[in-house]
Amino acid sequence: MTVDMGALRRRVALGMAVLTASGLLALAAPGTAQAAPVCPGRKAATLPFSTGTVHVFRQSGYVCAYTVPNTPGAKRTMSVSVQARGNRPVVDKGRYTRRAGPVTVHAGHRCVRVKGSVGSGSVSSGWILC
Repeated sequence: MTVDMGALRRRVALGMAVLTASGLLALAAPGTAQAAPVCPGRKAATLPFSTGTVHVFRQSGYVCAYTVPNTPGAKRTMSVSVQARGNRPVVDKGRYTRRAGPVTVHAGHRCVRVKGSVGSGSVSSGWILC
């Protein structure tokens, strides 16, 4: 069996050209790819406060929330909690650079209380989404 080296080189060159072109297209169109959402569902509330924001989402009886700082970067204490009426809160608290959470609870048709903090700033929603 003889191998045509010229045909082999052409096929390898064609494969490399296709890979290079696809890589250049990916770099030339930034912003077209979207990151996966942090919480599923539709946005139900946005709770801004002096040092950050809590984003609240709802889907099929579940409520999900996370806290983001106004200026991400250095590690600082952040927290987020979601509590369905009649249950204990689900909390994520720690030192983070980008966000606390997400935390998810099954609320069904019950009201929920959402709290969040970044550093010395905080917010509490009271009972919402009833």
